[in-house]
Amino acid sequence: MSAPATGGLPRIIALEGSSNVRDLGGYRTHDGGTVKFGRVFRSARLSDLTEQDGAKLRAAGIGRVVDLRGPAEQEAAPTRLAGVAIHDLSIDPSLGPAMKGLAARGEAARADIMALMANAYASYAMAWHHRYAAMFDLLLEDAAPALLFHCTAGKDRTGFGAALILSALGVDRATIEADYLATAKLWRGGAAIREGMAPVAGEILTSVHPMFLNAGFAAMEAADGSVEAYLETRMALTPSRRAALRAALVG
Repeated sequence: MSAPATGGLPRIIALEGSSNVRDLGGYRTHDGGTVKFGRVFRSARLSDLTEQDGAKLRAAGIGRVVDLRGPAEQEAAPTRLAGVAIHDLSIDPSLGPAMKGLAARGEAARADIMALMANAYASYAMAWHHRYAAMFDLLLEDAAPALLFHCTAGKDRTGFGAALILSALGVDRATIEADYLATAKLWRGGAAIREGMAPVAGEILTSVHPMFLNAGFAAMEAADGSVEAYLETRMALTPSRRAALRAALVG
C-alpha cells in the first residue's frame, strides 16, 4: 500500500486520484523518540479518488479528514472519501486577486510575488491560527482514528500545518523543512494550475521554497517570542496537552 520516497521518508501512499499523500510518521524527535506511523497523514485534495484509492486510505486507518480549503474550493471539488468524518477547518486562499495583478507585470514582479507567498504563510500563523488549534484538538481526541489533513495542493496551508505538528512533537527545523520541500517531488497538480498564468506567477505559485515556510516561523517568533511560546499561546498546547499529544503520536 505505502512506499517510501527517496531516503525512506516521507512514506507515501501512491493513489490514482490524488498526489502528495503521505504519512507524517518516521521522523526523529529531539529526545530520541520517533513520530508514529499510521496516525497523521497529509495530502492534496481528495476530490478525484477512485474506489481503490478510497480503499487504500481506509486500510491505512484513516477515519477523519480535515479540509483546510476555502468554501469555493470545497464546492468546486468536494472531498470524495466515503466512511470517514470530514471536518471543515476552512482557510480562504488569499492569493487570488493580488496574484493576478502582480502576474500582469511579468518578470519584474518576481520579488513581489515571492513576498506575497511569504505573507500568506505569515497569515496562516496569525490570522488563521484558530483553524490549526482546532486541528490539534482533533489530534488530542482519545481513541480516535487516524487523521488526514489537506488543502488543494497539500503544500501551503497543509505544509504549514505539518510544520506546526512536527514542531509540537519535537522534530528539528531542518527535518521539518525537508518534509515541506518534498512536495516539489510528490505533487502532480502544478501543471494544471499554471495553465493560462504568466510563467513567473505560475512557477512561484506552484512551488515550495524555504523562504515561505521561514516566513511562517518568523511570524510566530515575532508575535510570541518563540515557536514554543506560540504553540502554547495560540495552539493551546499547555504542558499537559503537549505531553498528551506526544504520548499519542511519538513512540
